[in-house]
Amino acid sequence: MKVLVVGSGGREHALCWALAGSPLLTKLYCAPGNPGIATVAECVNIGALDIPTLVGFAQDNAIDLVVPGPEAPLVAGITDAMEAGGIPCCGPSRAAAQLEGSKTFTKEIADAAGIPTALWERFEDADAARQFVRRRGAPVVVKADGLAAGKGVVVAATEDEALAAIDAMMDRKVFGDSGAAVVIEECLVGEEVSLFALCDGEDALLLGSAQDHKRVGDGDTGPNTGGMGAYTPVPSFPADLEHACMDKVIRPALKEMARKGMPFRGILFAGLMLTEEGAKLIEFNVRFGDPECQVLLARMKSDLLPALQAACDGELRDFDLRWNDLASVAVVMAARGYPEAPQRGSVIRGLDAAASVPGVSVFHAGTEAKPDGSILAAGGRVLTVCATAPDIKGARDAAYAAVDAIVWPDGFCRRDIGARAL
Repeated sequence: MKVLVVGSGGREHALCWALAGSPLLTKLYCAPGNPGIATVAECVNIGALDIPTLVGFAQDNAIDLVVPGPEAPLVAGITDAMEAGGIPCCGPSRAAAQLEGSKTFTKEIADAAGIPTALWERFEDADAARQFVRRRGAPVVVKADGLAAGKGVVVAATEDEALAAIDAMMDRKVFGDSGAAVVIEECLVGEEVSLFALCDGEDALLLGSAQDHKRVGDGDTGPNTGGMGAYTPVPSFPADLEHACMDKVIRPALKEMARKGMPFRGILFAGLMLTEEGAKLIEFNVRFGDPECQVLLARMKSDLLPALQAACDGELRDFDLRWNDLASVAVVMAARGYPEAPQRGSVIRGLDAAASVPGVSVFHAGTEAKPDGSILAAGGRVLTVCATAPDIKGARDAAYAAVDAIVWPDGFCRRDIGARAL
């Protein structure tokens, strides 16, 4: 098979790394890719949102399967465009991708399907949103309705924080049109986990779970980011609870989506809060998480490629996947100033030394290669250092040993990834 992965981050590097080992693969492309991805796939200089050009490339190169990594091209309709051009694409249609593209749509699906979730209200008028906060009080969660690169959620401990979030999203439009409407929810209390399933429109196959670390600083301090690290397995989310949430969250959502005439195919990612009343849905995403993808794929023993093909073909009912018993920990290294104003252009050294630590893989996210072979920081989240070991402590120690082998004065990371599991 010829496969095209779409995207340029650490998640896409992990996808390419996993797919590159498939005996079914004859050629692997990634658009636009990054210097790390270039070691396992041929990178093609086409942007992830340049959908007409991507379709043309797939047709010209007889691509057998397209695998979109990030949410933006899925919400923009890449699957519909590929399929209209005769190219199979492992991702939801534009209509089904509203599960991530609209917080309101997700809450409506959850309510219709009987999926436990936080109480919520939607507002298109900033003054009405402010009046609601003053009546409701804090804590509350304020969410931009549309896509905001994982940063459009504010957990407001005080009324002033909630009002400031409304001002930023609706009045100052820091997320553009994505903040034209906001969803304000009750603040759920508990541990947050990410559950992943591969779906074919009717059936769902468990891909596992992980715990992400969203805030930029140690001890869950500072602003939300796209994710500063992750680990799996999660002690507070054992296998029996994973399977229960497949039945209470994932499968009811699939059934409701099919009933609405927009069957969901691809990766369905449920962000869950483990409350005293049981697991409740925080949000749906329509792709692998980043860096959760890295820790999950590091534990996969099966060939990923036929699983993605089976999801496209509606053949997951009798499909199975095998996983190793190792723990996996991923530490994100980000550029100084992230998430507000990451500094670009600094040189990163020691990557080979880091990758030589037993059990470690270094995934590139925001990097650039110079003609002399040097690697520069070219984004906010720049590297994901992922390690596997028999237990969380071993994986965590290996990941940080690899981090310490990287010479990058202008980079930083959290030093407490996985600490809760210990």
